[in-house]
Amino acid sequence: MSRQHPIISVTGSSGAGTTSVMRTFEQIFRRERITAAFVEGDSFHRYDRAEMRAAMAEAARRGDHSFSHFGPEANLLDELEELFRAYGETGTGRVRRYLHDEAEAAVYGQAPGTFTPWEMLPTDSDLLFYEGLHGAVLTDTVDVARHADLKIGVVPAINLEWIQKLHRDKQERGYSTEAVTETILRRMPDYVNYMCPQFSRTDVNFHRVPVVDTSNPFIARTIPTADESMLVIRFRDPHGIDFPYLIAMLHGSFMSRPNTIVCPGGKIDLAMQLIFTPMVLRLMENRHTELAVAG
Repeated sequence: MSRQHPIISVTGSSGAGTTSVMRTFEQIFRRERITAAFVEGDSFHRYDRAEMRAAMAEAARRGDHSFSHFGPEANLLDELEELFRAYGETGTGRVRRYLHDEAEAAVYGQAPGTFTPWEMLPTDSDLLFYEGLHGAVLTDTVDVARHADLKIGVVPAINLEWIQKLHRDKQERGYSTEAVTETILRRMPDYVNYMCPQFSRTDVNFHRVPVVDTSNPFIARTIPTADESMLVIRFRDPHGIDFPYLIAMLHGSFMSRPNTIVCPGGKIDLAMQLIFTPMVLRLMENRHTELAVAG
């Protein structure tokens, strides 16, 4: 953790909705004139798209049918922790980009599914913003979580998460239902062992729960809308959280536990704005104070 060079980490699995959270933070940063260095977790995968297919095939030949992007073997977690550590100390660090599609790849003159070369982050950012799979991961050799100043979990109910992944991968990436289902099954052990434990280390969790029938996510024709959901917001440390203000501002909300608010799903953006704007401003106040002392 660093007062001079703070790190915000948003963690969630594939299809959880972390990209939507990133867009809300982009609005906060723009409004408050904060320069953020954005880092995508996909850029710390160990293998590019073709290499990952080969690695999965090799794992299957060995009888390992659970090799996935959720686990440490398929990721550069040492490098991710080193980025967090270096940024906290110096305000920069070593990064690259994963090029998901033709549009992203065309900018670099590369093929989709490949990585750009490693380079150093610019030194003029106010904070680092990470969005991906492993922003609060802890293994026997790596502790990424300890370096982040604000850790956020994005965790839809599991059936909703699967529906979102199915629709995204089928519509945007052209995968079949069978292929996406196979991926979900293959990732399950790593999901249990490496994804779920992170949400006990996050400072705030956003857990979207549908209020419509999602009992068979593999035949769902539509993704439940925000208004067809409730949002469970859990604070690891409720000290300093103005719950009466949040309840008043989030119409239809209530507290289910001393550290938990439940509100209509359609208010997720407002809830994030109300909760995270003061947290971000506090990080910036600490940063400016430290820089003034150091200067």
